Amino acid sequence: MRWLRSHKVIVGLGFVLLLMGLTAAPPAEAGPWAPGALAPAGSHAPEPGARPGPLVYKGRAFDTCRAPSADTMRRWRASSYRAVGVYFGGRGRACRAQPHLSHRWMRTVHGQGWRVLPLYVGSQSTCVFAKHKRNVRIGGHPWKQGTAEARDAVRRAAALGIRPGSPLFLDMEAYAHRNKRCARSTLLFVRGWDREVSRQGYLPGFYSSAESGVRHIESARRAGVRDLPAVMWFARWGVRAQLDKEPVLRRTAWAPARRIHQYAGNVRERHGGRTLLIDRNVMHAPVARIG
Repeated sequence: MRWLRSHKVIVGLGFVLLLMGLTAAPPAEAGPWAPGALAPAGSHAPEPGARPGPLVYKGRAFDTCRAPSADTMRRWRASSYRAVGVYFGGRGRACRAQPHLSHRWMRTVHGQGWRVLPLYVGSQSTCVFAKHKRNVRIGGHPWKQGTAEARDAVRRAAALGIRPGSPLFLDMEAYAHRNKRCARSTLLFVRGWDREVSRQGYLPGFYSSAESGVRHIESARRAGVRDLPAVMWFARWGVRAQLDKEPVLRRTAWAPARRIHQYAGNVRERHGGRTLLIDRNVMHAPVARIG
């Protein structure tokens, strides 16, 4: 970043960032970890000396709207995928019916050798593009709402046997991030969610399109904002699967071992005699601890 050459420019930049919500003060003091860093476990986690480090996986992953049956997951071991994204909660989740998803399912697929990426589709930005997500937009108290939904995410994750130290990914669909008022409320919601997830002993992750949510969060990181995601999952389809050449992210951001790239979506694949509609991902990032 270039050094600003005058006091007036510095003051002006600070005012602009404040309008965007990048430096807006939350209800309490900012969390103790740096932007883009792996968040430490919170007050409900074991003592610092007993905390396990993140369980990291490098390789291919897929996500699908509804968790497949354990038998389908067993059959899909014939594929090159070894991690699966699971939509475990949130008021904005598309597939609310999840007949297979349970603590038993988690333990079974984990025993089969699968790594799990838990996705929570909570409230969406007030300027979300998708029409079918506009009925679950963030309300008038974004920080408070983000905190409340983070608590819901942690409760649901724990009920499925997802243990502290695991990443929980907030799914924020594409939105008009250049709309300053919308950007401010969205960022406050994300930061509130991140801080509470971290306080509860989990790693706050973030999923969005590279050109909207990810670009927005990266600009906040560059501005020195705290309470940002610890793991970044960016969607850019129709390009080569890669982790360190995403145009909107600096190479040093969310590195090492904190990135997932969703490089293709809504594709059908068949393995072991079973066909699924999936999104394709490549990753080097933490995965869930299942117990």
